[in-house]
Amino acid sequence: MGDTKLYRIGELAKKAELSPRTIDFYTKLGLITPTKRSDNNYRLYGDETLERLARIEQMKKEKYTLDEIKAVLDQWGKVSEEQVNRKLTDLEIRLTQLQREVQELEPVIDRLKPQQARNVYKRLMPQTAACIEALMLLIGKGPLM
Repeated sequence: MGDTKLYRIGELAKKAELSPRTIDFYTKLGLITPTKRSDNNYRLYGDETLERLARIEQMKKEKYTLDEIKAVLDQWGKVSEEQVNRKLTDLEIRLTQLQREVQELEPVIDRLKPQQARNVYKRLMPQTAACIEALMLLIGKGPLM
């Protein structure tokens, strides 16, 4: 293991801001697994478990069920570079299509009355902001260009 810090359930719970019961429950469901066991049989978890717990809690906020979360997390471990590249290519194609559609809408929106235009923008802003945030998170994972 080297210098990797391992946490007992209580320590992990404190760091993840969850209860030890939740950690135990997630372990029993197979959402997380201990990195190893100590000599006195305590379950020990690594930093990657903290990241996984953060993903689980985020997905719960997005209204995923625990079964859905488990299925998604299990799939993440099986994703190949080819699948990621394929998905990114699909995303690029969709973004290009969206860009084209937005350009087609611009003259129409420009002809709207100010109140109508504001209403259109109010409806668009939450989805647009969420999309931009997701793209920024993705871009932030690696070097630009």
